[in-house]
Amino acid sequence: MGPEKLWPDPEPDTYFLERSLRQKGYQRIGGLDEVGRGPLAGPVVAACVILEENCAYSAFVDSKSIGAEKRSRLFMELQNSGAGIGVGIVSETDIDRINILQASLLAMKKAILAMPLEPDFILVDGNQPIPMTIPQQTLVRGESKSASIAAASIVAKVVRDELMEQYHRQYPQYNFLQNKGYPTLEHRQAIKKHGPCAIHRQSFKCVKEFTAKI
Repeated sequence: MGPEKLWPDPEPDTYFLERSLRQKGYQRIGGLDEVGRGPLAGPVVAACVILEENCAYSAFVDSKSIGAEKRSRLFMELQNSGAGIGVGIVSETDIDRINILQASLLAMKKAILAMPLEPDFILVDGNQPIPMTIPQQTLVRGESKSASIAAASIVAKVVRDELMEQYHRQYPQYNFLQNKGYPTLEHRQAIKKHGPCAIHRQSFKCVKEFTAKI
């Protein structure tokens, strides 16, 4: 299947692929995305979402393009809409052990396995297929091409942000409430001052150089 050739011009219909796949006989089409590849601390979180066939799909856009309040509202709407939702989390310890790419793929696999019903087709954000036998299609910048992937990005972002807010209460000196573990100047300066904490990714360059201070 070649989504780039199928894509309608000039305005993309972000439910076009899901609709096309249903016409081919697929019933449970999951969008899959992850959040947290770039941070210096905390887990990587993935989500898989199967939208209801007649949902208001245009409401679901890339999580990075909307604010926290709207993301939370859309997450609640998804939970109340009958959408299928699965979440997969891979810890910073496992990220250090297997590397961030493999950890991201593992989180995506976990998200699929956490679904109430297994998808019969998955649309995957990015260019790396998931190591599963389920039929799938990778989509670079998939959040802008598939409402299901966009919905998954919202779920993953909300879940990860909530986790980092919990960690902020445990490690307030790093201000995870604001930076969510990403390598802001303030965060990097905090690591330099206090050394890394238990949830920092020890294999990442900006953390590794200060591990001797633990």
